[in-house]
Amino acid sequence: MSVKVKYELEFPIQSSPQLLYQYISTPSGLSEWFADNVNSRGEYFTFIWNDSEEKARLASKKSGERIKFKWMDDSDSETDYFFELKIMEDEITKDVSIMITDFAYEDELEESKLLWENQISDLKHVLGSV
Repeated sequence: MSVKVKYELEFPIQSSPQLLYQYISTPSGLSEWFADNVNSRGEYFTFIWNDSEEKARLASKKSGERIKFKWMDDSDSETDYFFELKIMEDEITKDVSIMITDFAYEDELEESKLLWENQISDLKHVLGSV
């Protein structure tokens, strides 16, 4: 079985870090741009896209700053893979960006990056940050 490779992307976003954090850390916020629907039960989140469901455990979070989810496999065991959304704010310019860390198979890397670009475009639209 092939191994996924880690990659990072950064996107500038015109939003306050506090507002942005609501959209990356709550089921209702994530439902508006990341997945069709997001449910949570304790630290476990279910992400729903069309007919597909993926489960993840909230691995860590720092209020107003970052959130990290570890993907679960079909037997509800944690995998080695995660995705992390980190809010970065430049101390001088106060410019805000979001840093994404994710994993993809080598042959799906470009497709995964494009998917994130589309997701972040949706997030910017929801935030009114075009």
